[in-house]
Amino acid sequence: MTTSPDRVGSREDLAAFVRSLRLHHAEEGMSWENADLSSFLDALAAWIDDADGWYGNTGRELPPGGDWAFFARALRAAAMYE
Repeated sequence: MTTSPDRVGSREDLAAFVRSLRLHHAEEGMSWENADLSSFLDALAAWIDDADGWYGNTGRELPPGGDWAFFARALRAAAMYE
């Protein structure tokens, strides 16, 4: 992957980051711990639940003002969007 999550600062950056993940999966998805959609979504939910631990372990604070609804809408829409 070429893009760091820490460099995502806009909606456009997020879209580019997701495209980068998709390309990386297409090229090296079998090396991913969670290579299929079901396990990927399970891991995503688990990470979101434990995000405060990751942030604490890396010396950061969980962003209090994250737009969680935007992310949820994006995930839901991707199930139907063409």
